[in-house]
Amino acid sequence: MMSVSRIPIVCRHLAVRQLRTLSTPRTVIAGSQLPTSIGSQRMATWTERLKRWRSQDSQKAESGESGDPAGQKAEKQQASSAEGQEPTTEASVKAIEELQQKLKDAEDKYLRALAETENVRKRMSRLIEEAQSFGIQTFAKDILEVADYLDKALQSVPKAELEQGKNAHLGALYEGLKMTEGRMQKVFAKNGLKKIHPDEGEVFDPSLHEAMMEVDGKKPGTVAVVASSGYSLNGRTVRPAKVGVVRG
Repeated sequence: MMSVSRIPIVCRHLAVRQLRTLSTPRTVIAGSQLPTSIGSQRMATWTERLKRWRSQDSQKAESGESGDPAGQKAEKQQASSAEGQEPTTEASVKAIEELQQKLKDAEDKYLRALAETENVRKRMSRLIEEAQSFGIQTFAKDILEVADYLDKALQSVPKAELEQGKNAHLGALYEGLKMTEGRMQKVFAKNGLKKIHPDEGEVFDPSLHEAMMEVDGKKPGTVAVVASSGYSLNGRTVRPAKVGVVRG
């Protein structure tokens, strides 16, 4: 069976053959002779058809629809190459997205590590400051016992004998102890060690005072008597003052 796409070509050959036949003065069709006028009419008809077919071919060639097998093959190759490029493009986009996610994760880890490093630095700075401020805390607690003994020695000297001046040696000893106690308090203050000695009637502060007993008095919750002085090191209570509180 003849292909549909070759029908116009066959018709063109028939038209050319018919034109050649009709160009003679007398045309023979099916064994009979036709007048020249009839042959001229047929020749004009076939000529018109041939012009129309040629016009259609030129239009198809201009619009790219000539039906050329080579052109169709090129179009198929272009389509196949485009189809082959699509997976490559999708893979590239996916790879870019993965790299962007990895970059985002790396930035997040970097920021977390930077924040952790900053926290460690601050914590170490605070520990160093505390070590510098309270490094002598243990030594201070031990030396406070010596200060307590010195204070008791000063309190044990009879005030009457000192006022009358009967015992010159005792007065000289008292003055020496007093000077030693004053010098010790200056050294304590130089190193951040401060004496806590509340006055009578001062409001009881549990962060500075330690209640040893309750006594009767006018103002409940106030200090009535001081048993021993306390000390603080750079604002931190090393030893609270032992006091008696007025019963509420």
